[in-house]
Amino acid sequence: MWSCVSCEMWSAYKMKRLGLVSKVVKVLKKDGQFVRNPLWITDRWVDDGEIVFGEAVSGADAKTAREFLKTAPTDFALLDKAVNDMAWTFSNLMPGCLINSVEGIRLKKKFFWDQAKVINRHWLAANMATEAFLGFNAFNTKKITGVDTIDFVKYRQLLNEGARLDADLFEAVIAKPKK
Repeated sequence: MWSCVSCEMWSAYKMKRLGLVSKVVKVLKKDGQFVRNPLWITDRWVDDGEIVFGEAVSGADAKTAREFLKTAPTDFALLDKAVNDMAWTFSNLMPGCLINSVEGIRLKKKFFWDQAKVINRHWLAANMATEAFLGFNAFNTKKITGVDTIDFVKYRQLLNEGARLDADLFEAVIAKPKK
């Protein structure tokens, strides 16, 4: 699992550590046993004073992990069980308790959305027509271009020069197809 926060990949483990998800379950198997995703550090909390749990492995460990993932079987049984357990818990609450639980989970999100919805709505509309549009297209065409980001330096230079946000600008900053 990942999330784009300043285009940095976050593992499900990091998101759990930060309180953004409530549970992480194993779906990969090795020799019939469930194992954690080897692309992420899950066996220690701190290295040299820095929190590393949930951060990406690097170097030879990353290469070995990517090779393992190419052939690793996946089994969603533990995920299915976790979802069923949560559904079972909620289904056994009294209706008033259930809505209270759901609203309690949503309360902070609703509060902050109400505080910022007007500005965020306008920002989202503007961003979807420009930077997000470029970013999503770059990501979606990675198999064709080999690159999943735009040329940010060129993008900012063109904007600084007063270039119009049009097809010519988009073409200038999105990677060309591989030959």
